[in-house]
Amino acid sequence: MFTTFPDEWPGAGLLLLRTAAGVGVVIQGIGYFGGKPDPGAFMITVAALMVVIGALILLGCMTKFAAMAALLASVLTMFPWFPGPHLGLFESRMSATLAAVIAAATVCLGAGAYSVDARLFGRREVIIPKRAPDEQT
Repeated sequence: MFTTFPDEWPGAGLLLLRTAAGVGVVIQGIGYFGGKPDPGAFMITVAALMVVIGALILLGCMTKFAAMAALLASVLTMFPWFPGPHLGLFESRMSATLAAVIAAATVCLGAGAYSVDARLFGRREVIIPKRAPDEQT
């Protein structure tokens, strides 16, 4: 699953992509908290999940799963039956589509070298020991 963790300029690009996705989802989640005087249990749960998902994307922890959840959330905000926040960051279809595309790109590309995922599952140096002459067949 975590096959590559590019660094330098490609890693910086992935960091910017993660930042755009994560900040958007966190702001959208915060918007659910500030909208109504009594938001209800469902709205509080959605808001807390969006803030957690955005924070995971920002940190680069479980990035592919968190970005998939952000993709799903941004697609769901396009439908009128999904409850919207007071602060409608993804209110227009164009901004929701853009957020979905950024999340999809994050799912496809991964976290990059500047992430928690890279620290946990990053590149490893594998040293294959030479065989002794009597072990060769």
